[in-house]
Amino acid sequence: MPPTLRGRDLLSMKDLSAGEIEAVLDKAVELKKDPAGSQRVAPLAGKTLAMIFQKPSLRTRVSFETGMTRLGGHAIYLAPSDIRLGERETIEDVALTLSRYVDIIMARVFGHEVVEELARHATVPVINGLSDFEHPCQILADLLTMRERKGRLEGLHATYIGDGNNVAHSLMYAAAIVGMNLTVVTPPGFEPAERVRIESASMASATGVTIRVINDVREGAAGADVLYTDVWASMGQEHEAQARRERFAGYQINARVLSYAKPDAMILHCLPAHYGEEIDYATSRTPNSAIFEQAENRLHAQNALLLMLVG
Repeated sequence: MPPTLRGRDLLSMKDLSAGEIEAVLDKAVELKKDPAGSQRVAPLAGKTLAMIFQKPSLRTRVSFETGMTRLGGHAIYLAPSDIRLGERETIEDVALTLSRYVDIIMARVFGHEVVEELARHATVPVINGLSDFEHPCQILADLLTMRERKGRLEGLHATYIGDGNNVAHSLMYAAAIVGMNLTVVTPPGFEPAERVRIESASMASATGVTIRVINDVREGAAGADVLYTDVWASMGQEHEAQARRERFAGYQINARVLSYAKPDAMILHCLPAHYGEEIDYATSRTPNSAIFEQAENRLHAQNALLLMLVG
């Protein structure tokens, strides 16, 4: 019997086992193959998703809202000015109030402690749509994309090049759980959080893979099945953008870096992209690139997650 996620929260990739990740990906594949089937059955008819945003979004908002519509449910967009979490009203009161109205909550926030507090007080499932510390919904889409192109996750060698940010953190946890080797390559001083390094390395020992963090791009990209990058300065770090451009020079995915990887290496970027910084435009448009498949898969992976949490 497939694992059940009904009623649970997804705040971190650590919240899912390997079997649960596989079940989400299998359901996503099923939904992707037959999108009209979901619309006919409307499995989330009568269900409502509250979408809390502290940060602006394209993919997160549109994929969740479209997903709920396709599944027969309804999504409510709550802009930063609508709630002002912790300012106009406490996070506890927001969580308790929304739990009386909706069936599930998704929050795209700055501090990870915000989604943790929402989940602590809400009586409905809470999904981390993005926090400064993790981005599990993005990584589920990434794993789906890798599995589609490569036919497997276990034993792959993925390389992430750029800032040791929320995407890197979730990718490190996920790789350790599913049995994928991962090299994170950052400029000195921009490595992932130490506790993520320690936890993911410990988790990886159980699946027999290696999670490592280095500073050399050529060494990290050598023989990679997957090359992944993200923006050098995330939302909230705009004041650091110029300084980061200088520090991250040489940490770009381009034709030279692609040549170090396997000939059929796939390129991923969670978008939005700053072409000419973390990736050059020409490389992003090569046949190796799966960037827009990856973006589409946010919809399918999240639909699977929604169904498994509240369907």
